[in-house]
Amino acid sequence: MIYDVIVLGGGPAGITAAIYGKRAGLDILVIDESPKSGGQILTTYEVDNYPGLPKIGGMEIGEKFREHADMLGAEFAVGRVSSIEKEDEIFLLRTRKEVFRTRTVIIATGAGHRALGAPGESEHMGMGVSYCATCDGAFYKDKVTAIVGGGNVALEDALFLARTSKRVYLIHRRDEFRGDKVLADQVRATENITLVLDSVVESINGQMKVESIDVKNVKTEEMLNIAVDGVFIAVGITPNTERIAGLPERNEQGYIVAGEDCETNIPGIFAAGDVRTKQLRQVITSASDGANAIFSVQRYLNTQKSKG
Repeated sequence: MIYDVIVLGGGPAGITAAIYGKRAGLDILVIDESPKSGGQILTTYEVDNYPGLPKIGGMEIGEKFREHADMLGAEFAVGRVSSIEKEDEIFLLRTRKEVFRTRTVIIATGAGHRALGAPGESEHMGMGVSYCATCDGAFYKDKVTAIVGGGNVALEDALFLARTSKRVYLIHRRDEFRGDKVLADQVRATENITLVLDSVVESINGQMKVESIDVKNVKTEEMLNIAVDGVFIAVGITPNTERIAGLPERNEQGYIVAGEDCETNIPGIFAAGDVRTKQLRQVITSASDGANAIFSVQRYLNTQKSKG
């Protein structure tokens, strides 16, 4: 079978593409490495910024997305695509077991937050450990939080949290920030942000939720225990693009270069969600990409038909 479009990834962008694709009457297949749809959102304890669904669990919203796509008859397959090749006007997508054929491809494989690797990090994910201050910061109003990192994201997150948190500790392994000076100056001037420089997080502690962090000064080796309600880790995001051969153009960070129309430098291949170059990576912007990608797919297919 030759599909009209195959979507790589079952997160918010991929599922939205499936929903819009079926509504447009396209033959569409979603290939995901996991049998559970939702992507990163499945590891989020609570989502409070998706319109109309306040305080919904990450697992629950992922299930609702998938139910919607299933209701429309979207087709799903579990597997990992290792390469994308083009033969005449058809794309060949290779997995370990099969070769899928399609007229267009939407890459929606997402991105993953780089972990610290500190003891207690994975155990407290969603229970005080977060990788997105704009997603989860509202849960820590009038509480004590910590940000780990020294780039622009960490600085912006510290300023964002300082608006509502009682106290924000910004922990960075060096004595100078990697982020822009204007942001660093704002952070230093913000009264309720405490800098903990030349330091690394040794462990994240707590029973049912985060209660404190152990921090070590890398120069003096002095240990410090800081009582916090939440830890926000901002040490980088890595797009899930490394394991697929034949991808479109990527930038220095590995993100696929594509604008709001989701078009890449390879006609017929589109990029949607966290995997593409964009300003904001949230559930709602990923869903928007999924819809835009299908619109671009339809335009591409119509152009190909007119050529034939």
